[in-house]
Amino acid sequence: MKFFVDTADTSEISELNALGLLDGVTTNPSLILKSGRDILEVTKEICGIVDGPVSAEVAATEYDQMMREADVLSKIADNICIKVPLTFDGLKACKAITGDGRMVNVTLCFSANQALLAAKAGATFISPFVGRIDDTGEDGMELIAEIRTIYDNYDFDTEILTASVRTVNHVKQAALIGSDVATVPPAILKQLVKHPLTDKGLDAFLADWAKTGQKIA
Repeated sequence: MKFFVDTADTSEISELNALGLLDGVTTNPSLILKSGRDILEVTKEICGIVDGPVSAEVAATEYDQMMREADVLSKIADNICIKVPLTFDGLKACKAITGDGRMVNVTLCFSANQALLAAKAGATFISPFVGRIDDTGEDGMELIAEIRTIYDNYDFDTEILTASVRTVNHVKQAALIGSDVATVPPAILKQLVKHPLTDKGLDAFLADWAKTGQKIA
């Protein structure tokens, strides 16, 4: 499973990319607001840090304006992936943009039927929001499993990008189900390495090593 990081914080992106953990980046208007920076400036910087897809979202809701904004965003870098909402206008834009050979991430997916439409429209990525589904009392990971089955049934090329990830368990479940990508906040990505038994074992090893009185270098 590929890891995208869900942030517009370039320092966080640089740190994780240096570890070889990142396959791409996702941004959205809320993350751009949090960064406090101009969307074109910060997105261009992100595209220079990572080699993989960088999702940049249109702010328009109508097709014609979506296409104008997509043209501007596409010129930032070759690895830009245009992000559009899962609406009829968004699907129309998706079809047109992917028809030009550009990547599209269809976002705000909350049902398997929506994911089916996005794949039919040629989406590069579909972004189901598992955390927000969990917030309603439903199980967001069930949606990932449904989409995986549908896409496998018909050999769709659209990649499942598990989004709105809130916990490390979301990441594990996404990988077990077969999600192609998980886009994860930096804090959650860093938590994946942690386990109390790892810490306990390391403490024991260090204590025993100190007793030897030795140094390796």
